[in-house]
Amino acid sequence: MDSHFFAYLYRLRFIKRWSLMRNTTPENVAEHSFHVAVLTHALCTIANEVFQRQIPTDEIVSMALFHDVTEVITGDIPAPVKHHNKAILTNFREIEDLAAKRLASMIPEPLRSVYEPLINGERLQDQDREMYSRYVKAADLLDAYIKCMAELSAGNREFTVAKRQIERSLSALEMPEVDYFIKHFAASFEKTLDEISDPEAGIEQV
Repeated sequence: MDSHFFAYLYRLRFIKRWSLMRNTTPENVAEHSFHVAVLTHALCTIANEVFQRQIPTDEIVSMALFHDVTEVITGDIPAPVKHHNKAILTNFREIEDLAAKRLASMIPEPLRSVYEPLINGERLQDQDREMYSRYVKAADLLDAYIKCMAELSAGNREFTVAKRQIERSLSALEMPEVDYFIKHFAASFEKTLDEISDPEAGIEQV
């Protein structure tokens, strides 16, 4: 029997993000998932190399890659809708759980023990799940923050309030890894290609 699991994942590129807001650059869930995985890797690496922690980078990055896969079934629900009240959020979590189970049911049995925890995290110990989710959540927020920076740099004021809200959420995490990333890397996302290129290189883009 054919499995449709990976065919479904490839359709994440058709799921648009930020649907309630005017975008200068459209974004889909597939590219967002890649960005979150990259940022998760960065945060874990900062934790290990700068702050001498022992974070299982590969495992957390794998979870980051799959953190939004249920949206191929549910779609990307805007945060103001999802968090309008506790009842809506609770119902949405139930829908997410059903979507995760549906995706997991598509995985051939020999592979299920690997992919199912990446979709729903059920087999992780509570302590590990909390730590893994913390890094993925931080990376998810960072990607949204970078998106806001890019849109504002392009003159789109639509993201002004969102940027302030995300800044508060990032600060509330109280993660030195996040502070380190913002201090050393964030400003570059507001610059043009010419500005981030080596001014001595004299490279002209054609």
